[in-house]
Amino acid sequence: MTVLYIDADACPVKEEAARVGVRHGLRIVFVSNSWMRLPDEPGVERVIVPGGLDQADDWIAEAVVPGDVVVTGDVPLAARCVKAGADVLGSTGKPFHDVGMALAMRDLKTQLREAGQIRESGPAFSKLDRSRFLQALESMVRAARRKSAG
Repeated sequence: MTVLYIDADACPVKEEAARVGVRHGLRIVFVSNSWMRLPDEPGVERVIVPGGLDQADDWIAEAVVPGDVVVTGDVPLAARCVKAGADVLGSTGKPFHDVGMALAMRDLKTQLREAGQIRESGPAFSKLDRSRFLQALESMVRAARRKSAG
């Protein structure tokens, strides 16, 4: 059965992810380093990992199996989950397929920021991003459920 994992610490689409997960009757697991308010919906679980760098990422990467869906903006976590066979979606609705390219771009942007060549962290999260996320998650969950059922 498909499980929906959300890397919750910096996730701007918690409500939307829960809504899609509930609609499909999924187990929905929010993983974070601290307590936070979560949607009060059936199937929603909270996992709080001990503080420390990448603890939530490690927990998710160790839990996912093929057929699961992960929501994260963390490129290294996305790479680990894709390698494990999970489908991974960013909060703007962009799926992680070519994780190698995403890792390379992340590293390049980090180097450019450190060198002072770029200062901004990217565009602000918009209503259009939220809408794209909902559509993409709906499609990804349907595909994952078909995959895990077959």
